[in-house]
Amino acid sequence: MTPLAAGDVSPGVLGFAVVALIGLALYFLIKSMNKQMTKIQVPHEGDTTEKKAE
Repeated sequence: MTPLAAGDVSPGVLGFAVVALIGLALYFLIKSMNKQMTKIQVPHEGDTTEKKAE
């Protein structure tokens, strides 16, 4: 690894923390979305054709 010059900037710990927090937030959002998706009741094809016949 080459040493950084005085004017060079690196992401460092703050950059890692921001990316880690975004990843953590994404994990909880996907978990919540899956929970909401299981609550959706999709009618089966047979159910809709029976209701149309009536």
